[in-house]
Amino acid sequence: MNDAITMPHRMLGRTGLQVSVFSYGFWATFGVKDGLLSDEGITQAMACLQTARNAGVNLFDNAEVYGSPRGEAERIMGEAIARLRIEHPSAWRRSDILITTKIFWGGDGVNEKGLSRKHVMEGTAAALGRLQVDYVDLVFCHRPDPLTPTETVVRAMTDVVRSGLATAWGTSEWSAHQITEAVWIARSMGLEPPQFEQPQYNLFHRERVEQEYHPLYAPPYSLGTTIWSPLMSGILTGKYNDGIPDGSRMTQPGYEWLQARLAAHHEGGVIDKVRALTEFAARELNCSMTQLALAWCARNPHVSTVLLGATKPEQLDENLAAIPVARAMTQDHLDAIDAITGTRPDPYGGFGGAGMRELKGL
Repeated sequence: MNDAITMPHRMLGRTGLQVSVFSYGFWATFGVKDGLLSDEGITQAMACLQTARNAGVNLFDNAEVYGSPRGEAERIMGEAIARLRIEHPSAWRRSDILITTKIFWGGDGVNEKGLSRKHVMEGTAAALGRLQVDYVDLVFCHRPDPLTPTETVVRAMTDVVRSGLATAWGTSEWSAHQITEAVWIARSMGLEPPQFEQPQYNLFHRERVEQEYHPLYAPPYSLGTTIWSPLMSGILTGKYNDGIPDGSRMTQPGYEWLQARLAAHHEGGVIDKVRALTEFAARELNCSMTQLALAWCARNPHVSTVLLGATKPEQLDENLAAIPVARAMTQDHLDAIDAITGTRPDPYGGFGGAGMRELKGL
């Protein structure tokens, strides 16, 4: 990579870990899509993972539920990285990369899901086997569990960390209240607190990251974030503006809900706004709609890393070229984007003000 797109890094909460501003995950891609299964999927995953690593990506995200059958995405990632470690040992040193998993939906049995200590321990151990690692760097509670007391969850995650199966734990799509409760249970009982959250965040999904979590970015919480769906399941690439392309995520079994969401976005005027943003990106920043959407997420100083989900090396190259776009964005650009989308939370929590001048890592 040239100097203009050297990968920046940010600290992930209070973990002491530095994460690349862009990271790479396997949700709804490998182990699910046609052509990305079994051996063919491993070969394609190796090409994408190496492209990401060459660009400076150091965080690779997965979950026990990803793939069909469950866990197939982890198996493909584990085998791909194992082969890459043989081919490129220096680039894939275990000490220099971060691997994650998320625990909640491990199977169909009543005790194969949720955040009981039983499933947390068994699910994490099974994920390590599929990923071919002795530990994961980050383990997430994939959703809040309404049936398990928070104290039980905190104790279980503490056991995972202190037994060496993970270096730190966090949450995904927990409310600020739930995160706060877990932190103070941990602090009062000498246990390990959650240190990061994986929320959805993009141009049209902003309230939780910019408003609800806003008090948690400062001490004593210092919450890190690994945000997912920055491209709104592909809608912010513009490829769905005129229909659903063959082979896209929305054509895969089990993702009919995305088709319903796309129809709602057409009716609600979101697709018209995406068209306007596409024109703005080309005119004002000489970039694609994809790059605009990713750069906008990376500009938020409270976003530790932006998860990418490309399935081809050339798609990753385009995604990663959002770094110079993020550096080129001015406050005027951000204000204009807000005017087009109409989604900036008001009056509190929007990051387009003074906070945006704290461009950590960019």
